[in-house]
Amino acid sequence: MGRLAMNEIRLCDPSLEPIRRKLGAGERLSFEDGLVLERTPDLLGLGALANAVRERLHGNAAYYNINTHLNPTNVCVYRCDFCAFRADLNDERAYVMTEAQVRERAQQAQARGATELHIVGGLHHKLPFSWYVDVVRWVKQAAPAIHVKAYTAVEIEWFAKIGRMAIEDVLKRLIDAGLGSLPGGGAEIFHPEVRERICGAKASTEKWLEVHRTAHRLGLHSNATMLYGHIERAEHRIDHLLRLRALQDETGGFQTFIPLAFHPDNSRMEEIPKPSGVMDLRMMAIGRLMLDNVPHIKAYWVMLGLKTAQVALAFGADDIDGTVVHEKIYHEAGADTPQEVSAEEIRRLIEEAGREPIERDTLYRRVEREGAAWQIGAAVGGPPLLAGSRR
Repeated sequence: MGRLAMNEIRLCDPSLEPIRRKLGAGERLSFEDGLVLERTPDLLGLGALANAVRERLHGNAAYYNINTHLNPTNVCVYRCDFCAFRADLNDERAYVMTEAQVRERAQQAQARGATELHIVGGLHHKLPFSWYVDVVRWVKQAAPAIHVKAYTAVEIEWFAKIGRMAIEDVLKRLIDAGLGSLPGGGAEIFHPEVRERICGAKASTEKWLEVHRTAHRLGLHSNATMLYGHIERAEHRIDHLLRLRALQDETGGFQTFIPLAFHPDNSRMEEIPKPSGVMDLRMMAIGRLMLDNVPHIKAYWVMLGLKTAQVALAFGADDIDGTVVHEKIYHEAGADTPQEVSAEEIRRLIEEAGREPIERDTLYRRVEREGAAWQIGAAVGGPPLLAGSRR
């Protein structure tokens, strides 16, 4: 793709000019700047600014990985309004995976060349913390080469409650079992005006941030997310991004920001329409421009759809996620995307968007393959490993 310098970008909205000057000078955007980005009618100009930052950081590269999802249980003590995945203990949809099923999923993932197993699920009030530790251990025993990215901050906080342990001790137990990094789920929207309405019972904003702060101090990288397109407003979204940015200033442990589009089907908020494609691209671009200290912005195709994810690679995103096998949470909420996309198809989609596909592992190191074998190469645009990291 042809690169444009900041001063070469054609803007149709004069309110974007001061932001262009800040970006060109390497200055940080403010809360007020964020609101301008939220409200500008110049979507293409906004996208061009985000693309310029994206290409300054990553050139023409677009990253993907070969991964598999594992949701060990859908039984959950919480009843978040937006969630279509959870089930009550006696619900006919309720399930808990057995040790044999977990091991089989891990072995299948390893056999198909996956480098990552992404594990999140419900907060089952009848299962002890030790069971969740065992899930990680079973995976690593069955597939030692797999990187385990497991358990959102909401799950970690729940484990601390039921185990009567400090968050640090919970994370240390999981690291000893084989945990490699944390996903970014459970952030939703941080502002109390929204969080208390849609998921007030579960981990607070302060607890979510504490879990990630602690994980980073222990040497774990993590992701960050934001659920948009429901009852929140522009100021809530910018507030959310600035809280993430502040923690990243403190720890440097976030690898990737993933804007998550709200899917209303089968939830208690199903009267709310899905976010539009315009909003999806706007959130991608704003995430890239506001989070100047987070290396990667991911276009999660499972929620966006493959076509929008392709376009997002020109709106600030540099990552399109992975092959994503066995994803349940967003498909329960009405996602009509495929359950799996092959690595070949992902590479084709990236190339069609004019980008260079690069396979990476969870920690953004190049994956080099020869036949069925693979090995980890050099870092590709990600941060250096944190001190004390245990991989």
